[in-house]
Amino acid sequence: MRSSEPGRARRGGRVADRGAVTAEAAVAVPALVVFTMALVWALTAASAQIQCVDAARAGARAAARSEPEAAAMAAARSAAPAGARVTLGRTGGLWRVRVEAPAPGPGALALTLTAQAVASAEDASDVTGQAADVPVAGVAP
Repeated sequence: MRSSEPGRARRGGRVADRGAVTAEAAVAVPALVVFTMALVWALTAASAQIQCVDAARAGARAAARSEPEAAAMAAARSAAPAGARVTLGRTGGLWRVRVEAPAPGPGALALTLTAQAVASAEDASDVTGQAADVPVAGVAP
């Protein structure tokens, strides 16, 4: 029996594809490794984003309870991811805390993760316990 293609042997009526599995594996395995690494990076970035949100909320709650600014900043920094920048400010009766942190991973995937929380200051209430009129952006009185 002669093969229709020179250099390839027939086996059971079909041309044997020797080495095809090896070639496919050589392409598939690196692709799976890259996909796994991207998935791990995305999960760590999501975790750092959640830490930013938690840190901003903790700082805003502490500031709203009329704790000293240093204590509010410490509360935010303790919950923030490593290398995060925390800013605290008051506008009228609202405390704003913003947390910015670099996403973990190589520099080529550099993202800045941000979260912001706003809380109404407890000292913004009048003597009767009713909240004072504090303008909120985007809300009509």
